Amino acid sequence: MALLPWHEIDTVLLDMDGTLLDLHYDNHFWLEHLPQRYAELHGVSRAMAEMELQPLFERNAGQLQWYCLDFWSAELKLPVRELKLETAHLIALRPDADTFLAAIQRAGKRVVMITNAHRDSLSLKLERIELAPYFERLISSHDYGFPKESPQFWDALQADLSFDPARSLFIDDTLPVLRSARDFGVAHLLAVSEPDSRKGPKDTGEFDAVTDYRTLIQGL
Repeated sequence: MALLPWHEIDTVLLDMDGTLLDLHYDNHFWLEHLPQRYAELHGVSRAMAEMELQPLFERNAGQLQWYCLDFWSAELKLPVRELKLETAHLIALRPDADTFLAAIQRAGKRVVMITNAHRDSLSLKLERIELAPYFERLISSHDYGFPKESPQFWDALQADLSFDPARSLFIDDTLPVLRSARDFGVAHLLAVSEPDSRKGPKDTGEFDAVTDYRTLIQGL
């Protein structure tokens, strides 16, 4: 990957899960812990739990409610917030993400987190990983009522932040989100090659990918 043209970048927009934090926590929770607890609390087999959960997951993927703990608590009749606490020890920073954040903050860039995570998920993670001091703002897509996959999210972000997309860098681990940002006109886009530390590299499509945050700060 070529060096970033930092002289052309004023605003850095950063995703949280899979970008700054290891996606292993979320993948483990939704794919392992939640089905197990669903089976236990509803008195069904693990296989039956997965059969019941899978179509719900598929139907809601990429929509705002997919990221909403209130929605899943009501839908599954489970205390999802409390269940997320049961695996909170797995919440972890991706390697050198804090080094990167400190460097761009020192360089005087405007740094804003934009996450699809529900405010309760965001709070849970910020209690364990001290990310907030690096950011001017911490924005959840739930604040606007649209997920980052939607063009309306970017319109709302523009109205809120008054940033210049042509002079902005956005890093995210989700391809539909990156494509939505590109359609809005965000000029500098990076995917994440290994959002989940236990799963190895993933295909990042047409986007260059971050493999090591230390390389991004060269030329800052």
